[in-house]
Amino acid sequence: MSRGSEPLLRVSGLRTWYPIRQGLMRRTTGWVQAASDVAFTIEPGETLALVGESGCGKSTVGRSILRLEHPQAGEVVFEGRDLLALEAHELRAARQRLQIIFQDPMASLDPRMRIREQIAEGMQSFGIGRDDQERGERVAALLARVQLDPATMDRYPHEFSGGQRQRICIARALAVEPRLIVCDESVSALDVSIQAQILNLLRELQDELGISYLFITHDLSVVRYLAHEVAVMYLGQIVEQGPTDRVFEAPAHPYTRGLLAAIPSIDPARRSAAPAVLGDVPSPSDPPSGCYFHTRCPEVMDRCRSEAPSIVSLEQGGSRCLLSEPRTEPRG
Repeated sequence: MSRGSEPLLRVSGLRTWYPIRQGLMRRTTGWVQAASDVAFTIEPGETLALVGESGCGKSTVGRSILRLEHPQAGEVVFEGRDLLALEAHELRAARQRLQIIFQDPMASLDPRMRIREQIAEGMQSFGIGRDDQERGERVAALLARVQLDPATMDRYPHEFSGGQRQRICIARALAVEPRLIVCDESVSALDVSIQAQILNLLRELQDELGISYLFITHDLSVVRYLAHEVAVMYLGQIVEQGPTDRVFEAPAHPYTRGLLAAIPSIDPARRSAAPAVLGDVPSPSDPPSGCYFHTRCPEVMDRCRSEAPSIVSLEQGGSRCLLSEPRTEPRG
């Protein structure tokens, strides 16, 4: 896949904080810093994996891009237009090109509607297909493309397995011909064998249709197969970013090294010597001073407790870590 002069999606300075309201007057007494100064790009036909522990802000970023959440600041430039600056009617038109697949397919599907109706709903909304017959033919073709029997289109969601329901959600997303799909933990609820099938399907669709993915996951073991780029999040910030092979082979941030060390492997050559991440994630409503990761970092320095690092550019990526700068004091 060749990189064009402009990325399909460019996110910069994205900030989504949630107010903490208390008392009878519901006054704002603090903020949950779900996403702070998030920046990345996604190229046409490529996948960016956004990874990190539960509660780090990954899903908030995905939902903010689609304006299912309301960011306080930043730019989300998709196909040359800032989605955060669009009026409601303009955003509705843009959403045809942006779709999302959620973690729980059963919760995503209306239990009272047949599969045919749910896949065709978006097509009808955006005027795709001349009539119901043509849309029905397209539904059948989409079900076949996600490896489901088109004869099942008049069944209800409860008549399918979890993996089949996720295939239905993929078909529904494809129905409106998107250019970018946000996959929000879309395989994490599935058995490992079904995960592999869905990942294979997503990759085949990308090769065939040129779709881009923002693949949100806490499971690094599924990232290497699908993603071209990786962005690692911790407490609402991206702490490392770069090509997938570089991040896996030479992680620059202690948090990334800890996450990779936690991936089980029966091959001694692939086991990481880095210590796994220990301790609990601090509250995003009261993050630590300095580097947010210093309370759990095995390589912490005194300056980490007071000095907030910025993204340091590496040859093929970046790391938000003072260790990426010349050391002026011993670790400890």
